[in-house]
Order: sequence, then structure tokens, then C-alpha cells
Amino acid sequence: MHNRTVSTVLKELLARQGISPTELHRRTGVPQSTLSRILNGKIADPSDKHISRLAEYFGVSTDQLRGRVEISVPGDEPSPPGHEDLKDITLWDDDTPIEDDEVCIPFLREVELAAGSGRFAIEESEKSKLRFGKRSLRHNGVQFDQAKCVTVRGNSMLPVLRDGATVGVNAGKTSIGDIIDGDLYAINHNGQLRVKQLYRLPSGIRLRSFNREEHPDEDYTFQDMQEEQIAILGHVFWWGMYAR
Repeated sequence: MHNRTVSTVLKELLARQGISPTELHRRTGVPQSTLSRILNGKIADPSDKHISRLAEYFGVSTDQLRGRVEISVPGDEPSPPGHEDLKDITLWDDDTPIEDDEVCIPFLREVELAAGSGRFAIEESEKSKLRFGKRSLRHNGVQFDQAKCVTVRGNSMLPVLRDGATVGVNAGKTSIGDIIDGDLYAINHNGQLRVKQLYRLPSGIRLRSFNREEHPDEDYTFQDMQEEQIAILGHVFWWGMYAR
């Protein structure tokens, strides 16, 4: 029987699916530093918490992922003749150049217009960015230049989104006609960034929180939207957060 480790199995699964460790982190929530150490063989026996997430994503058992049981990966095309050997996994940090199959998505943030004025505007951050695979964006119908990231604040979207969660926003879906009832959207509410479920109403829109006990529904007429400067920033197509 082959001497397989979690490192070799994970490399094989990544190569077969054609995704990077960066993409795997986004899809599973397993920290990038942990994935890097697993792939480098520095963590020979990862925690059950991380192994379970990875195994669930790839559709394998934890024993298969740990290399204790032989595994065959369904649903992927075989390697072309002459290319059966697995390629090395490329690890990266913030200084690593962007790959051809990736794009850097900017974060939107609240910026105070004048010190102490209490008035805010939404702007793109020049420093904070997140890498996304181009294939993932295409699969979700998001044009690369229309993708933005927003950080969720507060407890209104518990238990689905905690304070500090990041959501990916398709800024190409900003009209009321684009609203799919119950889907998540990023909102600019007079300079405040908000993430809510949206519903179309005959007279306007409804903003709904998952935590409805503390945050009841908010209904706004079209006139209210103008007066309170409420604008849809885009449809949420992805989210992720750390476990804690």
C-alpha cells in the first residue's frame, strides 16, 4: 500500500479539481496558514475540525483524506497523456504576484467625509483586496470588474453571518428589478454599509435581518429611499468567515 499522507492526498485533490489553496480557503474557511503547513508537510496530523471541513468539501471520508484509505476522485477529467504526475502546489502570501487565473477584488469601506461630522460615504479601499479565481466568478455570472467585497458589521445577520464576515458582491446587480426576494444584497444607506435580505414591495423594498428578534423588518417606500439615500450596491454571490 502506498505511503500516502494528508499532504499528498490534498495536493492530489487540489490538482484534480484545478483549484488553488487560496480558493480552497475561501470555499471551506480553513485558514490559509493551516493549508500551507498541511501542504508543506509541517502538520502531519491536522485537527478533526479542519479535516472534516476539507473532507466534506471534496466528498471524501476523513480516513481517505488522511491517506489511511485508498481514494479515487470522481467527476474530474483524467490528466492528459504524459502529464499524470501531480504538479507542485504554489503557496502565496500578500506579496505574491497575481496569477493569470486570479483577480484581486477591492473592499468597499465607509469613509467619514469630515472629522466629527457623522456623515459617511462608500469608497473602494486602496489597500484591502481579496483574491478570487476567474473561473469561480464566471460560474456565478460576475464580471471581474463588477466584483467587490464588503465586511459585515454587527449581529443583525446572525447566525449565518457573524461580525467581521466577508461577502463578495456583484455590483452589476443594483436595480430594484434585479432583486430576487430573500437573497442577500449589500446596501448603501446614507453612507452606511449594510448587508440584508431584500424583498420587493409594490411601494418600495423591505430589508430583513436573519436576527429578527433584535432587528425587525425595515420597509422603505421609493420616496423613503430617495430621502434616506438608500441604494443597492450589489447582489451577494459569496461569503466567508473564520470559525471562532
